Amino acid sequence: GETEEDYTWCIEQTIHGPGGWHPNMLLDDGGDLTKIMHENFPELLEQVKGLSEETTTGVHRLMEMERRNELKVPAFNVNDSVTKSKFDNLYGCRESLVDGIKRATDVMIAAKTAVVFGFGDVGKGCAQSLRSLGANVLITEIDPICALQAAMAGFRVVTLEDVVSSADIFVTATGNYHVIGHDHLCAMKDQAIVCNIGHFDNEIDVASLKQYPWENIKPQVDHVRFPDGKRIILLAEGRLVNLGCATGHPSFVMSNSFTNQVLAQVELWKYPDRYENKVYVLPKTLDEEVARLHLEKIGAKLTRLTAEQAEYIGVDPNGPYKPDYYRY
Repeated sequence: GETEEDYTWCIEQTIHGPGGWHPNMLLDDGGDLTKIMHENFPELLEQVKGLSEETTTGVHRLMEMERRNELKVPAFNVNDSVTKSKFDNLYGCRESLVDGIKRATDVMIAAKTAVVFGFGDVGKGCAQSLRSLGANVLITEIDPICALQAAMAGFRVVTLEDVVSSADIFVTATGNYHVIGHDHLCAMKDQAIVCNIGHFDNEIDVASLKQYPWENIKPQVDHVRFPDGKRIILLAEGRLVNLGCATGHPSFVMSNSFTNQVLAQVELWKYPDRYENKVYVLPKTLDEEVARLHLEKIGAKLTRLTAEQAEYIGVDPNGPYKPDYYRY
């Protein structure tokens, strides 16, 4: 139920504090704080040493700002730290998506046909969790590499138009705009479940549904009734289903992301002169350290390279163990 005006007001409360306080560092999750600071309060950026951002969408915005020479402070792309994107995005969504759907609907996933839009790290986690509960999972993709990955993982890659009238559950995970349009919504079957775990509520054309009657079943769960009498179940009004209908990712996997955020903030605070107004990623040594810090908690023990083994493959015995171009 929060309006866009309320949302903007809340962000601005983090910019203006008691006694004329203003931030000297920015820690963002989605890019909205960064956007508002650059557009509405550019003069305040003069005292900001840098910012860190941990979402795919937020990083995309930062890269666009850098390309247009609009970025006024150095920025760390935390999202592409391996211990963020391969853990929060993949393993976090693998647990929190179904948690949100289950809490909202109590539906049985087994034997349902679920369409996951996008097979990036978020989509991969979503597809795995739905399949683990017995769903027939279909994937839509624009990227041929991700589409081939999905096919090789045993998922059928389809276009939405081919399956929209028969699928039971729709999950958007792209970060793009109107991935599910009004015509798609009209073509869905009665009681189809529609939700988003990508980013903003405009992945689904929720605005087009305002012309129809809504029946609130319980908080964050709505029936939208179409003129032919059909109803679809819309979760979290098209916003992030794992936050709107559940409590987000488990804290352990979020600890990976937040550790990266802290390391990025410390780096920018201690060494601001090292960085221009560009987008950077954390060095691999810090990425490995984030993983190392979490291993003891889960009872995992690392094997140590001998000096001879390290020399043989050309690495330091203490890491980093992979080149920057390595894809985990």
